[in-house]
Amino acid sequence: MEKYNAFVEKYRGLIMDALDYIWKNPESGYREWKTHTYLAQIFEKLGYAITPAGNVPGFVADVDTGREGPTVAVFAEMDALIIPEHPESDPQTGAVHACGHCSQCAALVGIAAALKEPGALDGLCGKIRLAAVPAEELIEIEYRLQLRKEGIIKYLGGKPEFLYRGLLDGVDLCFMVHGLSDRAPHFANCTGGSNGLVAKTITFEGLSSHAGGAPDKGINALYAANLALNAINALRETFRDEDHIRVHPIITAGGASVNAIPDKVTVESYIRGANMTAVASASEKVSRACAGCAAAMGAKVTINDLPGYFPRNYPMNFVEVFQDAAPLCGVNFVYQPHVWIAGCSDLGDMCAVMPSLHPSIAGGAGKVHGADYTVADRESACMDSAKLQVQALALLLGENAQRARDIVANYVPMFATNEEYFAYVDGLNMDKQTVFYDEKGNVTLDFHS
Repeated sequence: MEKYNAFVEKYRGLIMDALDYIWKNPESGYREWKTHTYLAQIFEKLGYAITPAGNVPGFVADVDTGREGPTVAVFAEMDALIIPEHPESDPQTGAVHACGHCSQCAALVGIAAALKEPGALDGLCGKIRLAAVPAEELIEIEYRLQLRKEGIIKYLGGKPEFLYRGLLDGVDLCFMVHGLSDRAPHFANCTGGSNGLVAKTITFEGLSSHAGGAPDKGINALYAANLALNAINALRETFRDEDHIRVHPIITAGGASVNAIPDKVTVESYIRGANMTAVASASEKVSRACAGCAAAMGAKVTINDLPGYFPRNYPMNFVEVFQDAAPLCGVNFVYQPHVWIAGCSDLGDMCAVMPSLHPSIAGGAGKVHGADYTVADRESACMDSAKLQVQALALLLGENAQRARDIVANYVPMFATNEEYFAYVDGLNMDKQTVFYDEKGNVTLDFHS
């Protein structure tokens, strides 16, 4: 198995060049065209036939061993965050790779190059689908909603969008390796999983009037929103600890003039949780609180729910592959099954339909998603990552791909088909007025999705 390390090592220069280029050219989700073009050109020079996503950035490219077996997808995320205060953010857009996705892409270049080396596929069965995917970070929601309105995308995250577009048809299992910050060199880990989420946009509508001279003639949408935020806080003790519920609303628009009663206030929030049943329950509680508080003030409220990402849960026999691959490339791999991540990723959507894994590897420094983040240990972030993934692929697809076959055979996904998954996700959407008044002053609340 040492040959795989040598194959990756041969392309050290190409890998580091990719890291530098993508770090210096950060782009947020569904805007990653420079990154797409750069990676696509590298893949084509290596001899790959790429299949572009079409009118969004990203592509897939297949490696066929020529022998029957499962298809494994390997993801690298192309998108950056928006953190204008980061000293190396793009001065025009504020974008910066403060989550280390640039190192994922660099590692994917190394994997792609290594798999083209003579002898790389000897003894392997099945196919490998290398995927450069957009839009993992769930940001710039308004922009993505506009893309959806224009028919450019259907789903906010790049991986479910790829699934919808058929770019993952035939894939049996998948993985990716994310970055870790402030860890010892040559260290990798895998936790027990992470939360899923629903994204909410809540618009309170009141009636404007003179704030000093005629406040009695107005309906204060800001007060309705403040009541709702307090009601949401009061709900927190109703959330079960094991469901890992996180609700973190912010007011994004709270009035235009201090001399006018605010007539429109917008609140945005995620509802995160360890399973989608708990997420849906918490989301309905939040909707009920917002509708009730709007009614208390005589206001109206429109609630827009958007499906975010599903929880991540990993099969143990998939974790074991990486545990066995790590020593082959000098990586210390630690499995932490009792550690639960409250954040979210669209790899969770892959977990809902196929066995998936999301280990992480050292290399970053500073706060992830923070203004001081950087890829400090390039060796761990890129070289170790590429070697670990190639070694894992060799273990998965070697010996008649028995380990990959076992993972697929023993995994029970949340949904038996992609169509069932899409139907469930689409059912999470809601966009409606939730408070109604009749001519007698009676109030009706309709906050159910």
